[in-house]
Amino acid sequence: MTVHHRRRWSRLAAALLVGLAFGLVGPTAPASADPDDEGGTAELREQLDKASRGYLDAQAALAASREKQKKHEAELKTIDADLATHTQALADIGRSAYRTGRLGPMTALLNSDSPDGFVERVASLEMVAANEQREIRALTDAKERAARTTAAINREVREQQKQVKLMAARKDQAERALAAEEKKQAAAAKAAAARAAGSSGGSSGGSSGGGATAKPAPRNADGSWPAESCSVNDPTPANGCITPRTLHALQQAKAAGFTRYVSCYRSGGSGEHPKGRACDFAAQKNGFGGDATGGDKTYGDNLANYFIRNADRLGVLYVIWYRRIWLPSSGWKAYSGAGGDPSSDHTNHVHLSVY
Repeated sequence: MTVHHRRRWSRLAAALLVGLAFGLVGPTAPASADPDDEGGTAELREQLDKASRGYLDAQAALAASREKQKKHEAELKTIDADLATHTQALADIGRSAYRTGRLGPMTALLNSDSPDGFVERVASLEMVAANEQREIRALTDAKERAARTTAAINREVREQQKQVKLMAARKDQAERALAAEEKKQAAAAKAAAARAAGSSGGSSGGSSGGGATAKPAPRNADGSWPAESCSVNDPTPANGCITPRTLHALQQAKAAGFTRYVSCYRSGGSGEHPKGRACDFAAQKNGFGGDATGGDKTYGDNLANYFIRNADRLGVLYVIWYRRIWLPSSGWKAYSGAGGDPSSDHTNHVHLSVY
């Protein structure tokens, strides 16, 4: 064995040990090579990426706006209470002046029967005037704050309407891209649909096994997803890099009991794998084989269901499984890689892409 081969073997052994340490890979090699790509065309994948990212951005902005509106509405309630208090105070001052027969400053001073009485009347008038002015200023300030807060609430309502429209547009973008791709590949889609009709269980995933709740991945203070690069080591045999959010999703899936073979980073091709934002989870115990059936199909159903249930916590862009794709904007839609094989049709693995 040459020095070059010994070094290469050492690297491979180290990668395997890391994978085993994380518990993310099985003890055996995959039954076949990793899938080449995510299926579909590069143009389609780009459209789906933009649509899902735009949808999630708008969704986060909508949630942030609703929180601001709640705060403004609570503030407005406090201001309304202040308005009522100051209005009542001015009314009390007016009623008191009416009962004591106050006709004006000069009348009050002229009715003084002694120098001391004159001074007392002056002080009393100054106090009444000061109280009136203070309450008037407080009332005016409360009215101005109420107007500003009401305007802020209206701005948030308009912002929410804007984000809802944007979410609808992104949903339409994704669905139009899928429809266009399906039209281009009509013949292959019919063949895939015929094969799908012969299998049981559909593509929506089972209700059991995927019910665990994942720990949320970190977000920005405003609820949006922070930008991440391919900066942490990929613990799977792919031996590349992934984003911290991808690693988080990978670890959460493992903690939920999904411990079969996984491959994440891929250096070539397009899509999310070269960016470290995607992983392929084999349905079979030994890796990527033929169409998953029986218990393997159930495993894939449950795993897809797990990612969908926790999509908001994990930042899921989309999930591909058994000739269908799940998008946060649209739910499950038909999807075929047009290759007619288990890898491009995603019948032997669940594909996960995160924001």
